[in-house]
Parts: sequence; C-alpha cells; structure tokens
Amino acid sequence: MTAVQDASPNPRPRVRAPQQLLFSFLGSLVLDRGYPPISSRVFLHLLGDLGVAEAAARATLARMTRKGLLARTREGRTARFSLTPWAEDLLREAKPRVDSPAPFTHPDGEWTLLSYSMPESRRDLRHQIRARLIWAGFGGLRDGLWIAPGRVDIAAIFQGPEFAGLAELADGFYSVPVEGTDVPRLLHRAWDVGAIRAEHESFIAAWTPDRAAAGHPLTRLTLLGADWLQVLRTDPGLPAEHLPDGWPSAESTALYRERFAALAPDAAGELRRLLEADAGRR
Repeated sequence: MTAVQDASPNPRPRVRAPQQLLFSFLGSLVLDRGYPPISSRVFLHLLGDLGVAEAAARATLARMTRKGLLARTREGRTARFSLTPWAEDLLREAKPRVDSPAPFTHPDGEWTLLSYSMPESRRDLRHQIRARLIWAGFGGLRDGLWIAPGRVDIAAIFQGPEFAGLAELADGFYSVPVEGTDVPRLLHRAWDVGAIRAEHESFIAAWTPDRAAAGHPLTRLTLLGADWLQVLRTDPGLPAEHLPDGWPSAESTALYRERFAALAPDAAGELRRLLEADAGRR
C-alpha cells in the first residue's frame, strides 16, 4: 500500500495511506452535501497537495472502485467518481463517533463479549471482520474471543451482503466483571495501552501547532480527519478508572473539535471553488 508522509505546514512523522486521506475528505466534506460526481482532476489535485504521486492517486481511485466504495462514470474523456450507497453507509455509521464530544466514554462497568469462528470457506473476509471489530472497540483476549467496553451493536458489525450468514456464527454477551477481577490486567491483555496513549500524545503534538498555521484549509482538514480516524481506531474508550493518571483522551478530543471547527468553513469554501473551476473546464 502506498503511504504518504505529512504534507501539512507542520511536518511530523505520521504516515497515512491515500485511501485514509480520501475517506477523511469524503466523510468531512462530500458526504450528504449533494455534490455531483467529482472529477478525477479534483481528487488528483487534492492528493497531489498532500504529497501523493499521480500514479498512486489513480491507483487508489481504481482500487476503491473495485472494492465497491466509489462508483466511476465517464463524461467525455473525464472520469468522475461518487460514493456508492455502501460507502455512504460506512461513513454515516462512523460519523457519530467522529463527531462525538466524548467518543471514548462508555457506561461504567459494562462490557461486550463476542465469540465467533470463521468457516474455512469465508477466510477471505477475516481481515474485513477484524477491521470492523477494531473500529467497534474490540480487543482480542484469545483466539475467537473479543471484548469491548460498553454495549456494542454486534449485528451492525456483520451487516452487508458480503457478510451474509456470518452473524449466525457469532455469540455476543453484555456483561460485568466478576468481583475481584483484575480489570487493568485484562485491559493490558486485550490492548496495547501504551500504544493507545502514544497515539493520543502524537495527535496532540501534531495538531497543537496548527493553531498558529495559515492557509491550506482543505489539505489541513483532510489530514486532521485522517489522523483523528486513526486515534479512534486505536482507542476503544477504555474505562478511565483503570487507566494511568493524566490519560490524554479528553485533551485530544477537545483539540480535534477545536481544529475541525476552525478549518471546516474555509475548507468547504476551497472545495466549492475547486469544483466550480473544474466545471468550467468541461
């Protein structure tokens, strides 16, 4: 997978795949905005500003089309792309947590346990199921047994025609720990707690200097969204009472919301100007 180093005004050692950048852009600025299919020129311009080579950008658009995330049409010699219904559903599903003022908070003491087995005939879907489980907040306790803080909608994990029949192979339980359970030890078994903290601290270190930056609102918002999605994938929202003092999730959440509010209006305006200029080239 092609990855891109930070191309923002404040370079930092964070690496993102072009598809991550496009998901951030599409979820933040395109979803439910009523735009017509967007030409490849606009995508290439955006990804080029983010340091993605044209060949890698075109390959990413083609790959997302093959996966069923983008629908491709032609207008003369120009390729245009729009979100498929499935991609729209995925982005809408993620949006409440992306926009939440408290994305790492769950009801105290509640957990979701999930046990499932993948038949040999469906092993090709293992990576996709694993990605969905991680996004939903699950960590692996042992083979086939996963745990997540709070109450997770397990049925939503197995939605989609490609997962037909897999929900029947999963058993889920809402539960509370037995008295005397060493919950901090359990957390360290299921998650790399140090890596979760480091992800928050990296986000804070990267985006605090953005307050003093100027220009490039579209690329900065795209980078911001990609970084925040990575934080959300990494941290399932572990209970604060079982975490070290000074846990940084509240600080990173406040910083994301502040920077998004500051950048979004100008980024939306920049995108509209790009689309208008591109329409003039027809």
